[in-house]
Amino acid sequence: MNIDKEEILSHLEKVHTTKLGEKRIKNNLQINEDVVDYLKKMLKKDDTAIYKKGKNYYIETCNIRITINSYNYCIITAHHIDNYEYNKVYKIL
Repeated sequence: MNIDKEEILSHLEKVHTTKLGEKRIKNNLQINEDVVDYLKKMLKKDDTAIYKKGKNYYIETCNIRITINSYNYCIITAHHIDNYEYNKVYKIL
């Protein structure tokens, strides 16, 4: 397990989002369930790639990219990504 993944998982209880963030993520991912619980499940998957760039963590799994602020663990956004982008990250890691 990489250091960034260990860091996120060790602070999983701090992961949260704002009301506006929740609305944006539900729209982007086209989900109706609780956003934080849904994305926490994504973080725990074995095939999840997590890397830090600047002040944010980027989490990629199941063709979804999640952006989390590394200081306060606030989920900023989440988007679907195409297979090309997803596979490119796994070649780097």
